[in-house]
Amino acid sequence: MITYTMNDGHTIPAVGYGVFLMTPAQVEEHLPEAIEAGYRHIDTANAYFNEKAVGRVVRRSGIDRGEFFITSKLFPQDYGYEDCGKAIDATLRRLDTDYLDLLLLHQPYGRYTEAWKAMEEAVAAGKVRSIGLSNFNQAKTRQVLDVAEIVPAVLQVEMHPYWNQHEMKAFLADRDVTFEAWYPLGHGDAALLNEPVFAELAEKYGKSPAQIILRWHLEEGNVVFPKTLNPAHMADNIDVFDFSLTPDEVERINALPQKAYYVVADEPPAFVQAHSDWDAQE
Repeated sequence: MITYTMNDGHTIPAVGYGVFLMTPAQVEEHLPEAIEAGYRHIDTANAYFNEKAVGRVVRRSGIDRGEFFITSKLFPQDYGYEDCGKAIDATLRRLDTDYLDLLLLHQPYGRYTEAWKAMEEAVAAGKVRSIGLSNFNQAKTRQVLDVAEIVPAVLQVEMHPYWNQHEMKAFLADRDVTFEAWYPLGHGDAALLNEPVFAELAEKYGKSPAQIILRWHLEEGNVVFPKTLNPAHMADNIDVFDFSLTPDEVERINALPQKAYYVVADEPPAFVQAHSDWDAQE
């Protein structure tokens, strides 16, 4: 596994295991398989309703907590300053851990500038080591930067060869923000996986097109969470450290037409506005 050093000095594993849309039962079945395969970076969220299961799996693994990198995310209902402090404590309780390696604001709505100040206090208190944003655009990221004493260490966004986020990276270049990619393989889009450049490079390096895409992410400095419940695919997704793409090959991939699969709305959609009880999970 390779790691990146974030702008706050902490390191982050380049490949992680995300538990988005996984039930607690699925987490308890498949997260141990990922840990056995070598994954130590786990990405969850309040809104995934599986933090308790993640905590149980980590505890039962017998592996020292310090070897894991655990991320969770807060939802807009908890962005008020006082609510945010309480939500952080509740997240730690559900995950059964004394600290989070990374805490993100999950969606760019509501009182996120207040939440940022509460997250900074959580860093000072030792409850959280690094803090960042998820799904924020330039304008809303700027609003956080304008009040921040701690610069976001991470921005987690949709990112893949069809949507390389180079414009956002240029916007944050002087802040040295680490980018994390959700749906790093384009949400399984066959058109992306079947692009001729990936078939050509897969043959050259003895890898699959998906592995070529994941290696492209690493050449770009991205953290990735390739989603799978298949142990063989887990092993494949982490088998991307024994080769490198040339700068010319990276440029060929970067020349692919750009299109996002998802658009983050300026106003909160209904699923964000609905209040949820994050403790209502197994």
